[in-house]
This record gives sequence, structure tokens and C-alpha cells, in this order.
Amino acid sequence: MTRSRQLLAAFFLFTGVAHLTFGKRFFEAIVPGWVPGSPEAVNVAAGVAEAAGGALVLVPRLERLTRLYLVGLLLAVYPANVQMAVAPQTIRGAKGVPRWLLWARLPLQVLPILWVRSALPDRES
Repeated sequence: MTRSRQLLAAFFLFTGVAHLTFGKRFFEAIVPGWVPGSPEAVNVAAGVAEAAGGALVLVPRLERLTRLYLVGLLLAVYPANVQMAVAPQTIRGAKGVPRWLLWARLPLQVLPILWVRSALPDRES
């Protein structure tokens, strides 16, 4: 298993745990209002999904499934990043961050997708 793949697993496991523990309030605050369910329930679902994705990274021969799962997950949570840029005043932890920086980071969200694709390459069957 490559170092990149190990780090990817650690990243998703860490963020999943963060959703459920020390980062709970922050992640709940960035759930857009139009998302169905309470921010608390959506946050728990996202945390479990991220931790599960991290665990999947560690399973050999599931690269394609894991890649699709994680890219889908990253796309699903993207609206929360937009929410942070649109309404930083409502988000504890985003106050004081220059608004231009919150907008400038949105295109950078493609980097984790590229990392997933790089760490979990297609295998020849």
C-alpha cells in the first residue's frame, strides 16, 4: 500500500472522527439550510460516511468502488464549503477569515478529488 493511500485513509478517518467529536459544532454550522434533515443528523451521516470511506481505502482490490464512493462524497459535501463562503458570519470558526479567502478556496476543493484518483488508480483486471 502506497504512502499516499495510507495518508488518504488517515485523512478521511480523521475528518470522520472530527465530525463526531471536536469539530461537531463547526460542521453542523456549515450544513446549508436547504439540505433535508437537521444539521446534527446530516453531520453525523457525513462523519460516518467519511470514516467509512477512510476504512474502505484500506481494503485491497476495492479501488474502483472506493474511488467512486469518495469522489461522490466529496461532491456531496461541496455545498457546505459554498455555505461557508456565502455566510461566514453564521459559522463559528469562519469569523475573521477574509471572505475572499473563503471564495478562493472553493476551486481548491478539486485537490482532494485528484488525490483520491491518484491514490486509488484503476487496476488492470
